Amino acid sequence: MKKSLLTFLVGAPLVLSLTGCVVAVGGDDDGAHFISGDFDDREYSNRQKIARIPLNSSFVDVNSQLGVSDFNESYQKDGKQIQVLFYRTNRVHKDGLTTRDECTYLYFVDGLLQETGRGGDFHRNIGS
Repeated sequence: MKKSLLTFLVGAPLVLSLTGCVVAVGGDDDGAHFISGDFDDREYSNRQKIARIPLNSSFVDVNSQLGVSDFNESYQKDGKQIQVLFYRTNRVHKDGLTTRDECTYLYFVDGLLQETGRGGDFHRNIGS
């Protein structure tokens, strides 16, 4: 009796702590109801923030507004410091991974925003 009571007292809190939320995903199409709410919200938020950022904004200001980028590059070109940040702004692939063609790039020269564009269109050109 004491052993089963002890097992219950130890086991019950463990079992109760394992309860959680189960999300059932289904539908008539081929998996288009992929759990993407978090991505959709982040993409929309990133598009809104990027649309409000004027050219010549500082790298520090933009980085503080948008947070950590999905991808980034940093290099020297013609004696200038180049920084390129990529933020997810639109889903292309239904695989749950972020690729550059699903991002918008922000191109900084010496700490100032010079241009933005579709991530898949960005090509790194070093030198003249």
